[in-house]
Amino acid sequence: MSKARLVITAVIAEGRSQREVARAYGVSQSWISRLVARFRRQGEAAFEPRSRRPKSSPTAIPQSTVGLICQLRRDLASQGLDAGPDTIAWHLAQHHGISVSTASVSRYLSRAGLVVPTPAKRPAPLHPLSGSPPQ
Repeated sequence: MSKARLVITAVIAEGRSQREVARAYGVSQSWISRLVARFRRQGEAAFEPRSRRPKSSPTAIPQSTVGLICQLRRDLASQGLDAGPDTIAWHLAQHHGISVSTASVSRYLSRAGLVVPTPAKRPAPLHPLSGSPPQ
């Protein structure tokens, strides 16, 4: 049984005060208030795990810019030119008037699978008996 279910049961079914339950279970009273309010609104659905992901990301670059980054990568690479994040960011700024950091360009290229990772270190050799890296 989850802690949320225990807390809501203690407050609603047993009739204990939120302050008393907060002390007993080591949680904040404001969290209990939110749980009880959510239970009254949603019923049993209040116990389901909820995503903590933000509903929007105001600093994300537009999808059209992501497409342009990928297209520039393909075009520059097919012409035999440097197609790294610095070059793509320069082309975006000079030819398209879009300012994007090289870190963002690199991140979106990786997400699109257009970058082959080259680790700086070799992987550790596997142990011959266990098949895992040595400790």
